Amino acid sequence: MAASFIINSYLIRVFDFVIINLVGLGTFFAIQYFKDPDLDLQRYASLMVLASLAYLVLTNRAYRSWRGGNLMALFGQVASGVLKTWILILIWLVFSKSTEMYSRLWLGSWAIMSLVLLCGSRLFSYVLIRRYRSKGVNLRHIAIVGSGGTADEIARRISESPWSGYRVQLQLKDLDEGKLTDLAKQPLNEIWLALPMGDGSQMRMVMEHLQMSTATIRFVPDWFSFRLINHGVSEVLGMQMIDLYGTPMTGMNLFLKSMEDFCLSILILVFISPLMLILAIGVKLSSPGPVFYRQERVGWNGEVFEIYKFRTMPADLEEGKVVWGGSANKSVTSFSKWLRSTSLDELPQFFNVLQGKMSIVGPRPERPVFVEQFKKEIPGYMKKHLVKAGITGWAQIHGWRGDTDLTARIEHDLYYIENWSVWLDLKIIFFTIFRGFVNKNAY
Repeated sequence: MAASFIINSYLIRVFDFVIINLVGLGTFFAIQYFKDPDLDLQRYASLMVLASLAYLVLTNRAYRSWRGGNLMALFGQVASGVLKTWILILIWLVFSKSTEMYSRLWLGSWAIMSLVLLCGSRLFSYVLIRRYRSKGVNLRHIAIVGSGGTADEIARRISESPWSGYRVQLQLKDLDEGKLTDLAKQPLNEIWLALPMGDGSQMRMVMEHLQMSTATIRFVPDWFSFRLINHGVSEVLGMQMIDLYGTPMTGMNLFLKSMEDFCLSILILVFISPLMLILAIGVKLSSPGPVFYRQERVGWNGEVFEIYKFRTMPADLEEGKVVWGGSANKSVTSFSKWLRSTSLDELPQFFNVLQGKMSIVGPRPERPVFVEQFKKEIPGYMKKHLVKAGITGWAQIHGWRGDTDLTARIEHDLYYIENWSVWLDLKIIFFTIFRGFVNKNAY
């Protein structure tokens, strides 16, 4: 089985190498025929070969086994590899002062078509392999060791996912030494240990009696009883560590999120600047006081920052006791009520995004005094600070805003953090246009 996987992995690499070069040649000949007949094939072919080799190196993780894995995660690996490869190409062209020697149309078309075909081939093979595994081809036979809820959950998920190709040969609930010794002699592909994390002596006993087994042995931590965020395994100082809670905003994810925020906020501010000028004049003429309202909020990693809004309340309203909610009663004019009902008072927060204090999409930030209160009352509340606060978010497009249930809102925020992607951000931004601005809970 291992030899078969290695062969398949190398075949996929060869296939990707060929695809990238064929796409490069195809777009080259198309541009040469329709636009520029003087293109130098030798120069372009050299760049194609170098780029395809760079892609294979940069996407090494995409060639591991994805049995039972997530298709979107695989697409993410492919897209990340294409993005990194073409960034390297552009950097090399700039530093070698050879940008004028290559067609920009060719570079862009080559990148887009390569991404489409690479993802398309993954989708085709993913669907085909799942179908064959559902029919009993290319199976991996496993044994589950454990009797708790985690062991039962594993068995249930395997039973409901025949496409994964996993089949449970037996489940050993009684950790008898003789049965474990017999298990080690079984011709299995994998043995999954679903044992309590805190019982080290039991784990050592099981491992001692399975040491003669030729199967791959995996440990499945009892994570189902916890609400974990972006959990996984990391290596730090040569030590394997289990991540229980973590931010998705690291490495390439952080770069993509930052570029998304910067580029979109610039475009949006340019587009809405006439509207913001009109709204600023309306605020100034409708009530005495400053145009903008600043308030302390808690953002990424619990850091406090000043959020910007168009002022919709009396300038001296909060000189007394601070009270959560009741926003509908804090507006002073019909114009300020309209600003709140349409959420247009939030538009200045795009300047917070440009400052790097906020993101366009993320959990809504709260005031420090309420954070101190809610973190003691609502399970998982502080996990919303694993990412930057946002102008809009998953909770907001589902109607959880204003004086609505905070527990439900936090559940939506945690879902967003654990499932973050650029695509999810764009989806939320799109639906904000229809659901986020005018909402029965917006006031």
